[in-house]
Amino acid sequence: MSNLTSLCVFCGSRPGTDPAHAREGEKLGRLLAERGVRLVYGGGGIGLMAVVANATISAGGAVTGIIPEFLRAYEVGVVDGADEIVVEGMHERKAKMFEISDAFVVLPGGLGTLDESIEITTWKQLQQHNKPIVFVNTNGYWDPYFALIDRVVDGGFGHHKVKELFQVVENVEQIFDAIAAAPEADEIVLTSHL
Repeated sequence: MSNLTSLCVFCGSRPGTDPAHAREGEKLGRLLAERGVRLVYGGGGIGLMAVVANATISAGGAVTGIIPEFLRAYEVGVVDGADEIVVEGMHERKAKMFEISDAFVVLPGGLGTLDESIEITTWKQLQQHNKPIVFVNTNGYWDPYFALIDRVVDGGFGHHKVKELFQVVENVEQIFDAIAAAPEADEIVLTSHL
């Protein structure tokens, strides 16, 4: 990918127990601002989401938060200085995040982050997009997820190239190289069993 203008970050509405995740989130926000890449995120003003958004804004970057109306009261809306897009529900939120983003980064998070990550990867498997997807595996947070993907392949429910639908890095400094080097999705991940 040569022209990265907006990056969607999926991450938790909680900060998590490992302080390394917040440190990586802050670094990512600063890097996005330095590179002039707009942050697109789930719009929450709490947790790891707020850490990334606040760091981006503090460093002079642009942020767009996309949040369903029903979550605004719970998550206090987007952080100060961010653009806000209010949508009806979760499906519309994910569709809008996809629409306005050039690539996706997955930081640690909970069930919502898992949902977003699985859906965007599935859309890539189904040849609906070829946008890069990068998991930041700080302190091995995503190891169980990758083990599950291995189980899917080993169990005969996915072609081995599904593991190429996303990249894995250990820290946020590696994200942009991973995005630049991301391969296109091989059609065989969709057609190998048809």
